Amino acid sequence: MFSLNRMSLCGAVLFVLGTLVPAHAATCPGDDTKLALPAGFCGTIFADDIGHARHLVVSANGVVYVNTWSGRYYGNDTPKPGGFLVALRDTTGSGKADSIQRFGGTIQTGSAGGTGIAIYKNWIYAEVNDRIVRYSLPPGAVVPTGAPETIVSGLPLGGDHPMHPFIIDSKGMMYVDVATATNACQAQNRQLHSPGLKPCKELETRGGIWRYDANKTNQKFSPAGRYSTGIRNAEGFAFDASGRLFATQQGRDQLHANWPELYKPEEEATLPAEELLLLKQGGDYGWPECYYDAGQQKLVLAPEYGGDGGKKVGVCANKMPPVAAFPAHWAPNGMVRYDKKEFPARYRSGVFIAYHGSWDRAPYPQSGYNVVFQPLNGAKAAGGCEIFADEFAGPVKTPEGALHRPSGLAVGPDGAMYVSDDIRGRIYRIVYKGGAVNGRPAVTPCPPLTAPAGEISGAGAQPPEGTNPDAGAAARRLPVPAGATPAMVALGDRIYHGQVGGAGCVGCHGVSGKGSPLGPDLTAKKWMWSDGSYAGIKKAIQEGVAHPKQYRSPMPPMGGAQLTPGQLSALAAYVWALSH
Repeated sequence: MFSLNRMSLCGAVLFVLGTLVPAHAATCPGDDTKLALPAGFCGTIFADDIGHARHLVVSANGVVYVNTWSGRYYGNDTPKPGGFLVALRDTTGSGKADSIQRFGGTIQTGSAGGTGIAIYKNWIYAEVNDRIVRYSLPPGAVVPTGAPETIVSGLPLGGDHPMHPFIIDSKGMMYVDVATATNACQAQNRQLHSPGLKPCKELETRGGIWRYDANKTNQKFSPAGRYSTGIRNAEGFAFDASGRLFATQQGRDQLHANWPELYKPEEEATLPAEELLLLKQGGDYGWPECYYDAGQQKLVLAPEYGGDGGKKVGVCANKMPPVAAFPAHWAPNGMVRYDKKEFPARYRSGVFIAYHGSWDRAPYPQSGYNVVFQPLNGAKAAGGCEIFADEFAGPVKTPEGALHRPSGLAVGPDGAMYVSDDIRGRIYRIVYKGGAVNGRPAVTPCPPLTAPAGEISGAGAQPPEGTNPDAGAAARRLPVPAGATPAMVALGDRIYHGQVGGAGCVGCHGVSGKGSPLGPDLTAKKWMWSDGSYAGIKKAIQEGVAHPKQYRSPMPPMGGAQLTPGQLSALAAYVWALSH
């Protein structure tokens, strides 16, 4: 593992032996980030506490637009008031946003926010719930005033990876990550010795990149839109100067935890590698049958599909390998190509990647929580990655202990780089001031891909999203009653699980709807207070059940919440879907 070595000379903190150090106050006045950056680079906290900031984009006039998210990944905490989309401006040239405006959907309108965001022509595109929408941005305006138009709807939600990052090319083709519901397409997600499903039905609607036309409205998600497959979770996208499209891949988890007879305890932390992919139409990148072993520099067969701990290759010989690999479980998130002239020229040949940070390296030290630069030469890696920015997490590098976790990256028209944090909603701004030796900043290489796990430093860990044995069910689309839409069912799911509206459904009916001593099973098609129709279920929710026939807990009207008519209809549609 690498370390941050600091040396002091006459009160100055220097960059020594290619190691990152905090910027000197004389070189970087106003740098309040506490980030470790290469010599010559400085940062400021551009904005703070704006919500769980995911991806971001910067307009031609320097406005930073951020998509923020909510839900179970953040403990279902209360979102910031106002819309989930945020516009940030620095009107004084201080390096800090002094104008903050929110717009878009709110928790009251059923929105949960999202991850993906982009600017194309005079439109802001953003992910919200199961769709990608766009807002018209008139010339000179900072935030839109009109209603959004839907570009594509019905994107799969639920499971381990419900987010939909995306990118739009110069012709308006939009590439959308539709990540997997499960870790490895097991019969029981993340469970000991659970075999992989054959075929993996999840791949019909998850685990790949889908392509749509950003110029067209009201497109519907379907398997026909798939561009490439076998990708577990591609949160970062970037085009190079030649128009080639790259994407990150988050490697699978729990090789030792689920297959302890095949993998050593330390291999939980060191396998498999994270990946940078060159996307090709029709390409198959291996998930769930394969994972990338950086030590062997090849894709090998996963244990759920007959793998023997890394020796067998099998069908993986015909899958597409990555163009670059990174340490295991660092969790690549946003990615950007630097296309301006303010940074040293070497940074224009490669991509920057934000690493959200690991959980599955426990009980060994966690790692990641940084921004790296991966040099490229055309479609191939030009050497290993370099740690560009570090110390986001603070003294504790764990999902629950990190102060900040890098999530998104963007480059502004003035050459500044922006980094978002989805823990405390901080936006960092990084600029190059010069002063590096011979104009070339020293670099800090990423740890070797074969570096040992380190010494045991804590207890084991569980995935932040939970183990969710039935997560694969999220890949099977719920039916939709007549008079409702898939978006309504998806919203109803969030209302049922307490993420929207404040209803307490799970307290009586259970997380999966299979009932509890307090409330009946909603999946059994046995109805006590209605005929089981969509209208009947809606009426029962609206009026409540004051005197249950078989259960001791009454159901208050609207589930004890102040649901809007739209939320009531959505919840009824979800309950109907559970029973069908």
